[in-house]
Amino acid sequence: MLKEKLKNHHVILASGSPRRQQFFKEMDLDFEVRLKSVEELYPSELKAAEISDYLAILKAEAFKNELELNDILITSDTVVWHKDESLAKASNNLEAEIMLEKLSGDWHQVITSVCFTTFKRQIILNSTTKVKFKVLSQEEIQYYIEHYKPFDKAGAYGIQEWLGLIGIEKIKGSYTNVVGLPTQTVYQTLSSIVE
Repeated sequence: MLKEKLKNHHVILASGSPRRQQFFKEMDLDFEVRLKSVEELYPSELKAAEISDYLAILKAEAFKNELELNDILITSDTVVWHKDESLAKASNNLEAEIMLEKLSGDWHQVITSVCFTTFKRQIILNSTTKVKFKVLSQEEIQYYIEHYKPFDKAGAYGIQEWLGLIGIEKIKGSYTNVVGLPTQTVYQTLSSIVE
């Protein structure tokens, strides 16, 4: 099992996301959470997975002089991509409302990039899931924003929360990717790193 193979390594999850941390626990992996503040700015010409790849690598750069020989650093970023536009984290009710109105009744892509950095190498992977919302009423959007305050989530929603449960019609791809971490890809990549 991977947990046994990782016993001579030190896995560092550089994410404050409780959802990502929970996934690591549920995959039965020993890990340490280590956080650094990184300004998540990217060149404006980047699109879709280029944005999340760039930001996941940028987050890893903050740790570059701290890694020990047995460390495996994992950084990630999730982007919601809709009609050639990145919908980042909303900073207030109005931004969240505008984003959810854009997503209402339409497909969008949720792209999560994961960067694995060791003392010797770096691997960047991304996973894309297509998600379709039903037409959301103004009342549903307002209720969700008021009761769930989705300001820490790309696209201003969590698939595992009320709006995801009542509003998502279809999904093509990894569910855990939409929550914030393509767990199967992460597990497989960690396995290949330690083999």
